[in-house]
Amino acid sequence: MSKILKLGVPKGSLQESTLKLFRKAGYHITVSSRSYYPSFDDPEIEAMLIRAQEMARYVEDGILDCGLTGKDWMLEQNADVHEVAELIYAKEGLRPVRWVIAVPNESKIKSVRDLNGKRIATELVGFTKRYLKSKGINAEVDFSWGATEVKPPHLADAIVELTETGTSLKANNLREVETILESSTRFIANKKAWKDKWKRQKMENIVMLLRGALAAEEKVGLKMNVPEKSFKRVMSLLSAMHSPTISPLSDRGWYALEVIIDERVVRDIIPKLKMAGATGIVEYPLSKVIP
Repeated sequence: MSKILKLGVPKGSLQESTLKLFRKAGYHITVSSRSYYPSFDDPEIEAMLIRAQEMARYVEDGILDCGLTGKDWMLEQNADVHEVAELIYAKEGLRPVRWVIAVPNESKIKSVRDLNGKRIATELVGFTKRYLKSKGINAEVDFSWGATEVKPPHLADAIVELTETGTSLKANNLREVETILESSTRFIANKKAWKDKWKRQKMENIVMLLRGALAAEEKVGLKMNVPEKSFKRVMSLLSAMHSPTISPLSDRGWYALEVIIDERVVRDIIPKLKMAGATGIVEYPLSKVIP
């Protein structure tokens, strides 16, 4: 009987970014619009789409060996799981997300202390209650089934809502009062599965590839040819980056340089490299960067 790793893939807001990351890591995945079972080209992976809010519970119970979910939902469920790795990506970018207390712009609520006796709507009920209790605040916390931003001021005095950029809050005439939790995606494992030698190695290999794919997201490779007379000037431009790979060319007095750099600096550095004497400059995308 072949060995199988049962993997939970988050359904919902993290779904597309997670599948994109797996594909960049080297996995070919097909997802039917009517199926909750993505098909991986790795026969040792059996995947299931599960909402991130529920993932930690199913991993803790052993229904899944491992899965990806937010730190926020791990805390919400008080799940007893093994945290294998932090993978910093979200729906819209490569950064953590925040759960914030937000109120209408015209609200008199200025700080968390002003929530005493107020009504709060949120999906993150358990954690919010514990947070307010730790601050000595007695407020009514209601579960929100969605469209939380429209609840204040008529259905709630404040909300606790997830945000990446704050754009949706501003669009709904809301302002932030306080961040109560910063969260990022975590790869988690069932504790019994983590003790299984084969499953642990399989999970560690997956995490290594996912981390490599994330590391490559904001970097590109640069190759160029440099004459000896321009070598010092070109190297001075690259000195703040990782040391480039240098190879002598068959043409005497010429070198080939190759370096991995942050994508955000490419548009500024390429013209400078050209002016410094580099030629044949090639920029190329990266799939994975494994340290």
